[in-house]
Amino acid sequence: MPPYTRTTAAQKVQAAEDAWNTRDPRRVALAYSEDSVWRNRDTFLTGRDEIVAFLTAKWAREREYALRKDLWAFDGNRIAVRFQYECRDADGRWWRAYGNELREFDAQGLMTRREAGIDDVPIEVSERRIHGPRPDIERGRLLPLQ
Repeated sequence: MPPYTRTTAAQKVQAAEDAWNTRDPRRVALAYSEDSVWRNRDTFLTGRDEIVAFLTAKWAREREYALRKDLWAFDGNRIAVRFQYECRDADGRWWRAYGNELREFDAQGLMTRREAGIDDVPIEVSERRIHGPRPDIERGRLLPLQ
């Protein structure tokens, strides 16, 4: 719950990573307020139903999706995150997405606002470095830039 400390902000980020790696849109949406607003790339959403629909379509397109998030900064009820994920498309091409996410939370710890800028880079299968959910031994390690 806000206000966040370095420890609780890092825990919140790890919990989000763990939830997103389930690829369960309904589970992920429970972390957001009923009227949460999002900007995800060029898509704007409002509310859990739109979040569920968006994530359902996302994970139908982005196969074998695996995500890593790092805490970047925090202040009061806001957290900034940098993240990377890898997935393959329907044609079998692999992609790594690099992004930054700004989050704002209500007093109950539900996210009320999420703004994400994301860039996609094609990669070869041999360049993959994110394979499924983060193992316990890798928790707390920073993501490499490239």
